[in-house]
Amino acid sequence: LYLQEPSNKRVRPLARVTSLANLISPVRNGAVRRFGQTIQSFALRSDSKSPGCSQKSCSRSAAPTPPKRRNSVLWSEMLDVNMKESLSTKEIKRQEAIYEMSRGEQDLIEDLKLARKAYHDPMLKLSIMSEEELTHIFGDLDSYIPLHEDLLASLGEATKPDGTVEQIGPILVKWLPRLHAYKGYCSNQLAAKALLDQKKQDRRVQDFLQRCLESPFSRKLDLWSFLDIPRSRLVKYPLLLKEILRHTPKDHPDTQILEEAISIIQGVLSDINLKKGESECQYYIDKLEYLDEKQKDPRIEGSKALLCHGELKNKNGHKLYVFLFQDILVLTRPVTRNERQAYQVYRQPIPVQELLLEDLQDGDVKMGGSFRGAFGNSDKAKNIFRVRFQDPSPGQSHTLQANDVFHKQQWVNCIRTAIAPFQPTAASAELKDLPELSEESEENNPSVPNIQTLKRQSAMSGVTEMELDESISECGSTLDSEENKGVKTHRTWSGHRKTREKQLSGKRKETLV
Repeated sequence: LYLQEPSNKRVRPLARVTSLANLISPVRNGAVRRFGQTIQSFALRSDSKSPGCSQKSCSRSAAPTPPKRRNSVLWSEMLDVNMKESLSTKEIKRQEAIYEMSRGEQDLIEDLKLARKAYHDPMLKLSIMSEEELTHIFGDLDSYIPLHEDLLASLGEATKPDGTVEQIGPILVKWLPRLHAYKGYCSNQLAAKALLDQKKQDRRVQDFLQRCLESPFSRKLDLWSFLDIPRSRLVKYPLLLKEILRHTPKDHPDTQILEEAISIIQGVLSDINLKKGESECQYYIDKLEYLDEKQKDPRIEGSKALLCHGELKNKNGHKLYVFLFQDILVLTRPVTRNERQAYQVYRQPIPVQELLLEDLQDGDVKMGGSFRGAFGNSDKAKNIFRVRFQDPSPGQSHTLQANDVFHKQQWVNCIRTAIAPFQPTAASAELKDLPELSEESEENNPSVPNIQTLKRQSAMSGVTEMELDESISECGSTLDSEENKGVKTHRTWSGHRKTREKQLSGKRKETLV
């Protein structure tokens, strides 16, 4: 037999990036120093690449470098045995919580510096992005470093030689109001994320960010994770303070002051959340495109809050992006203009005081004629609801489908909350002879022929307040804008009781405004 020793050599195909290594000035921060070393190793691998290797073998990537992990050491692990025995279990837990806050500030400062040194400065010097684009994405991130350094220094001064902190309350009460400085940064996050996603289509940006992601200094975090660290830190403060307070004795001088500090941070987060909500609302308003002047409504431009928004499908399975502002419902079609996302207004926006909601049952859609089974595959339509004008003269009716029952319920609850103030106070009576409105035309035309007047004896009550989803860990419903199974929804309702609705002909449920 003829045996040949297999070759296990792997060569990573990397372009020359020697200039990038020279961009990083010597710094004390270990993570940034390792970034420079990683770039230099990229260059060495590129220089040693064999020119005779085949294209197939060169395309094989080497095993990824293990990410650098932060050392997680408990405060109690740094104590000697005698000191540990002299403290009560409750006091040890209190000091652990204080140390966790101090350690978190130190980590935040390192990450903010890393974002500047490893991402912003190299991309600027290599002209991967313009200075204007980088300013829009990074904001005034540098200005927050001294803010957190001040807190870290104050905690250091309050720490005794044995490592304990007697009082932290006065320090926090004095420092927490300064977090109002994050209003502008958090308000700009939506636009910054959109620009970053757009720039990732650029091959140079994509390549640079991928190299950084594969480097140990990134800890497998992408650029946006670093940019979002300040926001995620903000929403942790109430939890950290409550944890310190939980382990603080009632007769301790910190108890009352910590309660005041918790109240302060909750107020700060509420203000930031309000400002961010207004900014998000305006961001989407600016991206609306109107096909007809009749579609424009002053209630859209005057909106200050976006109650709910996300992707839904219409009766033909076409994707619509729906916005529920505080005073009006707007259905749109996502479009791309010069590589930028925009939203083309679809049909006529429906003011909430004129909005009628139907909560349809799964498999019980009876729209008549060719509309039956319009959701395809002869499967019964699921997770659907219908919105229409209360006054039938505009003649519009939109049957919408959510991804799942959870998101359908979010939409239904949110719409009911919006229309609740316009519900009549008189006792409801059964609806009689309620005809079907014809479904909207697929043509993007805001004008629709009139339809037979809708007859009703009296409006139906039964829409009640809904539960406020209080989650300070998410900094309010708009501070943590996340995707949830492809449908992003933002809720701002209060109280909840299940609505009892009378079953009508055709097993349909009606909520009249």
